[in-house]
Amino acid sequence: MTKKTKRQILIDKLDKEFSRYVRMWATDENGYVDCATCSKTYHWTKIQNGHFQSRRFKSTRWDEMNCAPQCPRCNNWGAGEQYKMAQYLDIRFGIGTAEMMEEKARIDKKWQMFELEEMYLHFKELAKRLENSL
Repeated sequence: MTKKTKRQILIDKLDKEFSRYVRMWATDENGYVDCATCSKTYHWTKIQNGHFQSRRFKSTRWDEMNCAPQCPRCNNWGAGEQYKMAQYLDIRFGIGTAEMMEEKARIDKKWQMFELEEMYLHFKELAKRLENSL
């Protein structure tokens, strides 16, 4: 088994905090949120952070306009329900958002360590605030 690099450890931590933030931003006062693509309601701890453009695209991986709470069925077995996710993003952020995310995803982005650290701390604080408000 290979040992994770400092970079990979930081990316894992950033993924976790970003996911917590995305899954909580639309919760009600009891911690429940609707799936962006099927509208079924789940507790934020049982829903996932769905990406419109795959996580493999680093330029949109941690972009709030590329993500939304999604149930495991839609996110995993429904392959992200990309068409429905595009509609959701265009409603939430404005017409053309999905197209903009498609274009942005094709930009090769190499994040510097300090940028990853800044994003990690930013989303950790946002997620903490949201969790404390529940």
